[in-house]
Amino acid sequence: MTAGGSAGFPLPRGATGFLRPGDAPLPRTDLRAFRAALYTAARLAEGRVGEVEEQVYPSTFHTASVLDGSGETVVLCHAHRPWVAFAPERRVWYDDDFLAPPPWASTFALTGFEVLDRDRLTTPLSAVDTSVLSRYERRQVRVYGITALGGLLFNAWD
Repeated sequence: MTAGGSAGFPLPRGATGFLRPGDAPLPRTDLRAFRAALYTAARLAEGRVGEVEEQVYPSTFHTASVLDGSGETVVLCHAHRPWVAFAPERRVWYDDDFLAPPPWASTFALTGFEVLDRDRLTTPLSAVDTSVLSRYERRQVRVYGITALGGLLFNAWD
């Protein structure tokens, strides 16, 4: 992790899901907007929405899926920032196991979400400006062995 490097993705407060003592509550992603985009994406994929799981502490993301002719695509939605990513399977946390956005991912971008691609999510933390992170957050990253930006964003720290 660097204090000054950048991968073109600034880490705002709340990216890891941690609060610092005395901080105001973290922002919340609009879950209704995510669900609406999810159902639109499923229609575009000529598929259906699978199970939707709302974020529960210590997770930092909501999990859903779109089932279409090619199988199931897991859709992750950050609980505190309007970021969406795609994964091949449901997991408790992720590090670098992400998919390229499917063709129907543009639905999320059109409704105000930022679609994070595999290249960005697998950026090594050594190339990311992590100066906004607290000492506690940095310690958690080391303890969990997180190596990529996606692991920092889509996690379930204890």
